[in-house]
Amino acid sequence: MLDKIALTLAIIGGLNWGSIGLFGFDLVAFLFGGQASVMSRIIYTLVGIAALWCITLLFRSGSGSASDRG
Repeated sequence: MLDKIALTLAIIGGLNWGSIGLFGFDLVAFLFGGQASVMSRIIYTLVGIAALWCITLLFRSGSGSASDRG
């Protein structure tokens, strides 16, 4: 379950970075009151932690698919 949450947050972060790169629009900052707001910083931090967690997915060995692990 934690893997799915982390992956979802990492995808949200990637989409946000894509919108910044393509359109110069930071959706997180727009929704939560600017880049320096407490809520935006919390979201950015959670996305960063999720991305670090997702790195571990690359190095795990398992006998089944990701759906088998939960």
